[in-house]
Amino acid sequence: MISFIRGQVVDSTENSVIVETAGIGYEIFMTGTAIEKAVRSEGKVKIHTYFHVREDVMQLFGFLSRDDLHMFRLLLGVNGIGPKAALGVLAGLTADELSFAILSDDVKTLSRAPGIGKKTAQKLILELKDKLKLEDAFEKKMLHQQEEAIAAGENILDGSKEAVEALVALGYSSTDALRAVRKITDVAPDDVEAILKAALKNL
Repeated sequence: MISFIRGQVVDSTENSVIVETAGIGYEIFMTGTAIEKAVRSEGKVKIHTYFHVREDVMQLFGFLSRDDLHMFRLLLGVNGIGPKAALGVLAGLTADELSFAILSDDVKTLSRAPGIGKKTAQKLILELKDKLKLEDAFEKKMLHQQEEAIAAGENILDGSKEAVEALVALGYSSTDALRAVRKITDVAPDDVEAILKAALKNL
């Protein structure tokens, strides 16, 4: 029902942020790390959301990337894991760590997540392993590393960095923007306009 919310973080609690958009404040439950990043962000922040509805409650759970939201939805598909438990898992492990732990039958790593014992970890592996692909996990991990490098201003050519930022400003996700820019090999690294045009063709 609500795919994402873009707005200004106006307040936060230990477990949530309040995002104001169009004069309405939405309380969105997030992991502690995501809350810190959202609070530190300048200007508007885009939060991908999951709208949880029960007879007695309506709650929004939020994530700064679609990959985290996707993993959250996969966790909800496991019998016995609700939204708060799924959020707890992602608070203890990143989506990348979770994917690799499931694909490698790593019960020990999964058990590090809050509220996840050995039996639940084994259940996660059993029910989710066939829904994940090792190739996708490696690609996402590499993209996330590049995103972090861009955020830190490290090891990214200026032209590519500016092109990615421009694509994100146009509404594309940072993951899609990075993937499109990575495919470009025949353009001068400092020609932002040419990189941007080529990347748009890839998108």
